[in-house]
Amino acid sequence: MIQTGIQADEGRLIVRRTQDCTPIAEQTKSLHNEGYHGSSDFKHAGRIPFIFFEDYCNKNNLTFAEVMSNKEHLKRILNDPALAHFRVWKGRV
Repeated sequence: MIQTGIQADEGRLIVRRTQDCTPIAEQTKSLHNEGYHGSSDFKHAGRIPFIFFEDYCNKNNLTFAEVMSNKEHLKRILNDPALAHFRVWKGRV
């Protein structure tokens, strides 16, 4: 679940979005430890929380549809070392 907070600060409006990603990280760690990496034809790369896609879109001035339709953006997100906690199969995408 994503939570949104809005705050006024010196004439600016600040929107803060947060998501508790701990359950997703625990689930992907469990899947990795149990060997559920997918098959040689179709790997289960991971489960990246939406908040990270949203952050990527904001930082790169992209829409969610643009990110999802471009394999290069998806590869950057999946291969980001900061998101390794959400990977099941640890290989390079």
